[in-house]
Amino acid sequence: MPILESLYYGNLIPYETAVPQDPKYRQLGRQISESMDSWRGKLSNEDFRELEALLDLYQQVQGMELAASFTQGFRLGAAMVFEVYAERIDK
Repeated sequence: MPILESLYYGNLIPYETAVPQDPKYRQLGRQISESMDSWRGKLSNEDFRELEALLDLYQQVQGMELAASFTQGFRLGAAMVFEVYAERIDK
């Protein structure tokens, strides 16, 4: 299916398929899980829920930043393509 149709029908969701290729990514994920387990043992249930709520807020902000970065990157890429074609037309 062409990209635009995939996007229209909701089959193209870049953030669901983008997985960092940095070898440290999975290691850091494991460290986060282990740290959360450790904090769960150290804190009361209420304190741990507050920590999770704080981390959820952080993830929401991070998601907004990623969306803005993606949008800006897409605009920059489109502007670059436009500039390349404009140069070809002027010559």
